[in-house]
Amino acid sequence: MKSERQKMLDGEMYNPSDEELAIGRQRARRLTRLYNATHEDEVARRIEIITELFGAVGPRVEIEPPFRCDYGENILVGDNFYANFGCIILDCARVEIGSNVLLAPNVQIYTAAHPFDAAERASGREFARPISIGDNVWVGGGAIICPGVSIGENTIIGAGSVVTKNIPANVIAAGNPCRVLRENGGA
Repeated sequence: MKSERQKMLDGEMYNPSDEELAIGRQRARRLTRLYNATHEDEVARRIEIITELFGAVGPRVEIEPPFRCDYGENILVGDNFYANFGCIILDCARVEIGSNVLLAPNVQIYTAAHPFDAAERASGREFARPISIGDNVWVGGGAIICPGVSIGENTIIGAGSVVTKNIPANVIAAGNPCRVLRENGGA
């Protein structure tokens, strides 16, 4: 029989009140609290905490406090990752972020989702879908990336966008819902 954690990671309905999951969230809250309390000159301490919190971290990572996440261990970031103030990553499923990715202030990445059926939703059970962000992506301020979305490499997501569907590589996309505006020639 699968644990609730394994159901969560497999994209199945799961009980978020499960003890193992609650302990994982407590760990993440402790580590993000410690991270958010660091001073600007404590670069080594910040890297130490993020390395403990995340599932994988590239050699150059900078996240401006405050930062919040559900578990942390399901977040994998590549080299030269930067997240500006107020980033939230609900990592009930895997969040893979490539190298040279920039997140502007208040970017929100949500893998967690709830059933549409009211009775099912009232049961407290939920599910999660993984998110993938390719290399060289820039996500504008206040953008929301919804469960199950992939964003291709070299893409720009405009500020305030709500990304509900996959966005291909090498484009500029924006809006609510986010849609491709044009190809990204890189200049």
